[in-house]
Amino acid sequence: MLPNASAIPIERLPIRLEANEDWVITRPFFHGGQDRVRSVVQRIERLSDDEVESLLEKVLIRFSHRHSDLAAVLDEHYKTAAAMIGAADPLSATRRRLIGSYFTMEYAIASAALFNPSIVPHPNQNGVSPGGLRFLMSLRATGEGHVSSIVFRTGLIQPDRSIEFYPAGPFPRPARMSPDRFYVKGLFSRKLHEMAIERPAVDLVMSCLPERFTLAELEQAIADVRRRDPEVLRLEETIEGIRWLARENYQLVLPADAYISQMVMFPQSENDRRGIEDLRMVRFVEDDGSAVYFGTYAAYDGYHVLPQLMETSDLHHLSIHTMNGACVQNKGMALFPRRIGGHYVMCSRIDGVNLHIMFSDIVQFWETAHVLRTPTHPWEFMQIGNCGSPIETEAGWLLLTHGVGPMRTYSIGAILLDRNDPLKVLGHLDQPLLMPIEEEREGYTPNVVYTCGALIHGGYLYMPYAMSDAATGFVLVEMKPLLERLCG
Repeated sequence: MLPNASAIPIERLPIRLEANEDWVITRPFFHGGQDRVRSVVQRIERLSDDEVESLLEKVLIRFSHRHSDLAAVLDEHYKTAAAMIGAADPLSATRRRLIGSYFTMEYAIASAALFNPSIVPHPNQNGVSPGGLRFLMSLRATGEGHVSSIVFRTGLIQPDRSIEFYPAGPFPRPARMSPDRFYVKGLFSRKLHEMAIERPAVDLVMSCLPERFTLAELEQAIADVRRRDPEVLRLEETIEGIRWLARENYQLVLPADAYISQMVMFPQSENDRRGIEDLRMVRFVEDDGSAVYFGTYAAYDGYHVLPQLMETSDLHHLSIHTMNGACVQNKGMALFPRRIGGHYVMCSRIDGVNLHIMFSDIVQFWETAHVLRTPTHPWEFMQIGNCGSPIETEAGWLLLTHGVGPMRTYSIGAILLDRNDPLKVLGHLDQPLLMPIEEEREGYTPNVVYTCGALIHGGYLYMPYAMSDAATGFVLVEMKPLLERLCG
């Protein structure tokens, strides 16, 4: 198979990011339910103090150097175990910590694959040489059980167009869910109505809350309504629906002493317990020049896909929102990097086949969609989708696309959209820009090249791309001939 069929010169850079068995994080390890937990705790309680100290010392020697604060993790997992069985007997700190170690496991986040990248300019460009650019790249990391998380790497595009990756840090640092999340009443209520939660119950609970409220205030409002008007909240599913929405909108916090390249966005809720997939990052610039980073991704529970939105301005505090509206369907939603005509704009594939453009005044809500493009060429007859957020050029919006053709071969193409009317297609490649070459065909999903986002710098398109859902490479495309072909 040819490297590309469009005849536009591309350069595959000598970069390959592959599965890494050394990236491990700690996870809770509770198998067998309460009876198993109780029996393990009882066995440890029968050990002598000397045996407990010796066993714990061995655990700490073997594992402490692999994690930032293992003792704190063991303490946390002990508390979870004790709560499960209602344990209240006072135990020594050493014995509690040893118990916690039995309910802790290591998980190699990228032991199976490292793929589906997106790339954006890093917010910190201090010290970068003229002609260079510091970047932030996200990747989908997959480990045991094919559970996916999102990891980040930083690096530098040198003036000579070579790419240097910075060290990732001594160990991964999972971002932790923050309990101090504030909710906006208007948006929260709107989503509950969209979910068909009983309107009288929603309205009554919302009437007890301020315009911005915390999870604790929400729980208090539910309790107050149940006590005052028990018939309104008679259905447990109504209460659980309200709580579910609160749990699916949260903040992730990276420790202040950690780098973004150490962050792991690991599944945190029921909706993403089987994986967080394909983050499409974009540096979004508001009309006043301020910038924020958004990222759309798919949360997967093993049965359903839930589109989610990540938002951050400092790369340490990430707000996670549910995406809402009649047109929030399927995977592959990609936000334009600025408003157009005062509106947020999103590229999506809500029906699983065609490319759509959506407009909204609220970034979490998308009610209408317009078909942008249907599968046109043989290499995309099965379906067409975006490959990340559109990139603005003087000629128009460059939108990278993926198409699925014979033998489920994925190829990457490109179209050009009008800067003021993104529903207007100015040009398109009738042949793929990138197709899998022979050494890229083998992997978890054969015959696939795919990206979740690229950037333009110094007249070149820098596109990280996945090879068959296994590893990640880089291609370099000169913009002038690409735009000439698209405009021709």
